[in-house]
Amino acid sequence: MSRQVALVTGSSRGIGLGAALALAREGFSIALNGPALDDELRSAVKTIEAEGVPAHAVPFDVSDLAVHASGLAQIEEALGPLTSLVNNAGVGVMERGDPFDVSEASYDRCQAVNAKAMFFLTQAFAKRVVAQDRDPSLFYSIVNVTSSNAVAVAEPRSEYCVSKAAAAMASKAWAVRLGRENIAVYDVQPGLIATEMTAAVIDQYQKRAEDGLTLLPRIGTPQDMGNIIAALASGKLPYTTGQTISADAGLLVPRF
Repeated sequence: MSRQVALVTGSSRGIGLGAALALAREGFSIALNGPALDDELRSAVKTIEAEGVPAHAVPFDVSDLAVHASGLAQIEEALGPLTSLVNNAGVGVMERGDPFDVSEASYDRCQAVNAKAMFFLTQAFAKRVVAQDRDPSLFYSIVNVTSSNAVAVAEPRSEYCVSKAAAAMASKAWAVRLGRENIAVYDVQPGLIATEMTAAVIDQYQKRAEDGLTLLPRIGTPQDMGNIIAALASGKLPYTTGQTISADAGLLVPRF
């Protein structure tokens, strides 16, 4: 019996682990990715296996394009043909501050991980899927996790915003190319989510959410994002592709 098989990048913790859990509960086999085979990634594999589905650790740095093909091959040897890719791995700025002070190193790091790696891992995944004999009963998809900062500027993290805007456009470009291959592509743009990346400022944003910054007066969770990603990757929004999902509790709704 064929099974959906998903690679979730950056899935040791946070939104990535939330997505892996939600996909596991939909019956997917899960390849979990982090930059190294550390205790955190091993723990994530055990968490997914506890859901009763196959799980496999595939440690590699997504910004190292040379390892994409071998990483995908390793997953398929362990779990079977891939059907789904969740591009979740991302980095923040090296130092928050004035755009006048952004370093080239921080700019390049954001672009390398948040935009370039996502584009080329999508390319490697898509080439592999298109070359295979596919099971017509399975849904093939790519879900890119970008950010509300693809649309709304956060001045102290300007280089991050630029990289996420690039990733959002890449999602549209791949949706156009892969539609005729029957591979759906989505862009999930999280808003204020409680993760390790936002830990330093999340209490401040919780208060602002309660005061009306978001239409729903709370911050989001990795589980919220995981459920959205799993719904998309499992085909629960049929006859759709190229959509941007503003997973932000109404943060970006224009209002007076």
